[in-house]
Amino acid sequence: MTAEQMADEGTERSVPPRPLDSTDRDILRILQADGRASIRSVAERVHVSRANAYARINRLIDDGVIRGFSARLDHERAGQGASAYITLKIVQNSWRTVREQLQELPGATHIALVSGDFDVLLLVHTPDNRTLRELVLTRIQSIPEVLSTRTLLVFEETDLAPGAPTPAPLDAPP
Repeated sequence: MTAEQMADEGTERSVPPRPLDSTDRDILRILQADGRASIRSVAERVHVSRANAYARINRLIDDGVIRGFSARLDHERAGQGASAYITLKIVQNSWRTVREQLQELPGATHIALVSGDFDVLLLVHTPDNRTLRELVLTRIQSIPEVLSTRTLLVFEETDLAPGAPTPAPLDAPP
């Protein structure tokens, strides 16, 4: 990716970020751990009034710091037992076109434009390996701007989001 492309990509966020203070960071930490936390409980935990907490959360949303609220899933229990990271090499200057097509894929949960040996990193969750295979071979590889793909199967995942359960050490008995 050229410097011009990166600069062009940055125009989507032309407003400079507002500095966050320790109260803002505490609010973000609480909401990352529990997006359903009430304004009252957030206010109590960061020692501000409910009105102040409400205003700060709305400002964080308006400023684009908080992009939304969602549930963390156990993909296997949700019927999505096969997960993979797929690396893609794409035609130069085709990021936006490819991104739009990848966003439409069933099971796509994360798309990143990256530097290095490949251009795009895509995380997908599918019901099984057959569905994953079809997704890669018929949907992704049929995108004209995709030059090549490599699929990395995920054997096990650990959610590192704040508030997520900590996994047992590798040497711990089962």
